[in-house]
Amino acid sequence: METYTAMREFADSWMLLAMTVFFVGAVIFAFRPGSRKHAEDAARIPLKDD
Repeated sequence: METYTAMREFADSWMLLAMTVFFVGAVIFAFRPGSRKHAEDAARIPLKDD
């Protein structure tokens, strides 16, 4: 099997699954309970005058 063909088959199957799982995990991490305060604190960092 050619390298290109093998990489293409891998990207079409397992890599798509891996990216989907990563995306769902990132969304769950961002919208988990209790993360609002951390996100608001991070959003205020550029406005702090230390």
